[in-house]
Amino acid sequence: MAEHFVYILKCCDGTLYTGYTTDIPKRVSLHNQGKASKYTRSRLPALLVYVEPVESRSEGLKREYRIKRLSRAQKEQLIVRGALRLQEFLVSWE
Repeated sequence: MAEHFVYILKCCDGTLYTGYTTDIPKRVSLHNQGKASKYTRSRLPALLVYVEPVESRSEGLKREYRIKRLSRAQKEQLIVRGALRLQEFLVSWE
């Protein structure tokens, strides 16, 4: 399994938050405890809706930047296209 990930959370107000991590379960937990991001802290709970494995920290931060520049519609398309990968990740996470 990859050690670097870019992810998207859907916040309770419907907004999307994009981030990079090496530990998805821990990072999502920190977000939902209000300890990971000022942005998500006031928009809890946040639901993991997209995971993309990447090769390295550098690649992950570049990909995070590119995703953040996408329109809302483009991010939603990315989420739909990544639904199967997310399902596979969640099964392996359990």
